Amino acid sequence: MATLCLSGLLAVPASAQFRQKGGGNQNAPQTEGIPAKPNDKTFPLGKSWLAVSLNGKPFGKDRPAFILDQQFRARGFAGCNTYSAVAFPLREQGIAVGPLALTRRSCDKDTMASENAFLSALRYSQKWDMVGGQLVVKGPSGEIRFDRSI
Repeated sequence: MATLCLSGLLAVPASAQFRQKGGGNQNAPQTEGIPAKPNDKTFPLGKSWLAVSLNGKPFGKDRPAFILDQQFRARGFAGCNTYSAVAFPLREQGIAVGPLALTRRSCDKDTMASENAFLSALRYSQKWDMVGGQLVVKGPSGEIRFDRSI
């Protein structure tokens, strides 16, 4: 019985010492050494965009257009044809664009080449960002820069 009382007395000074060092809440989460979560930006759903350039090369007069609505349906004009797809903004400014559905208009060779390059860059895009008021979409097929449209 004397041993039990002695162990109880030893526990009190240890807890008092813990409070004196400022560690009063033992259940508080420890954040020291854990990197802060990056500030995720919110994708601009429901906004219309006009493509400015692909890999730094400006688009001509028939600039592609893009909108992603609140139901995650992407649609727009690709330079000759219209397109639609399902697209999902992901954490850490990722984006996943599903297979594209297209109209089948035929345009001149240069317009079709520009359209195909745009659609490939959009379809395989992996990241997005807002830079100086522009929407920037990047992936292995290139970088598309968009300006807000009306």
